[in-house]
Amino acid sequence: MKIAIGADHAGFELKELISQIVEDAGYEVIDMGTGSSCSVDYPDYAEAVAQAVSDEKAERGILICGTGIGMSIVANKFKNVRAALCNDLFTAKMSRLHNDANILCMGARVIGKGLAIEIVKTWLSTPFEAERHLKRVEKINIIERKVINK
Repeated sequence: MKIAIGADHAGFELKELISQIVEDAGYEVIDMGTGSSCSVDYPDYAEAVAQAVSDEKAERGILICGTGIGMSIVANKFKNVRAALCNDLFTAKMSRLHNDANILCMGARVIGKGLAIEIVKTWLSTPFEAERHLKRVEKINIIERKVINK
């Protein structure tokens, strides 16, 4: 599975750590930047990762900024993207089980490195529990198509 990973300057250090964890777990990492802790604009990196997921160049994505909020706002503008901001293990698990989230957003200034690693491991290992939730995700897709086609 290909995982696109991106971060702004606030998330750079955590992105580097998470990229290695993801790679060590057997996933192919597509590093979308940033390449340093120099100040950059988070929308650029959220766009790159969300576009990769939307275009099916990556099955999933991980975005990291200071809070994760900005990244999630940008990512959710893209077709077929369901980005979830997760600051704990429960939301990481539920975002996959119930919402089939395909982009994980995290805040490097909100959670510590240890928790971030556990969130990523949980999120990557949790499958979508289709059953009754498939209908709800399909409704999200219908709404998305209506909005995009306006």
